Amino acid sequence: MQYMITWNERQQGSPIEYENAQKRILEVFSPWKAPANFKIHSFVIRVGDWGGYMLMECDDPLEVHKFCSMLPAFTFEARPVVPVADAIRVELEAMAYRDGLKMREASSALTLILIRTR
Repeated sequence: MQYMITWNERQQGSPIEYENAQKRILEVFSPWKAPANFKIHSFVIRVGDWGGYMLMECDDPLEVHKFCSMLPAFTFEARPVVPVADAIRVELEAMAYRDGLKMREASSALTLILIRTR
């Protein structure tokens, strides 16, 4: 499953608390190694901000949760994502299904009308 992980720095108190939080973030994150089942496609920081994005694949949602729990100075969101082409394909399938229901409903209504008029 692919995930788009986003993070933002939590509100801190004073400027010194921000500085201490940033030091701790680097202390915790620097030795981190991605698990073997993480396939990172993109890992970027927003320019001029304390947050970023990671597009990755992982077959174990608990590993994703563990990553998001590692740095409590940030708020994380991990959203499952799919390629646009795949999303469009299933959306078209859903539309065809709905359209088929409309046709069946119209056919059923027409059948009832014909039965009643006989």
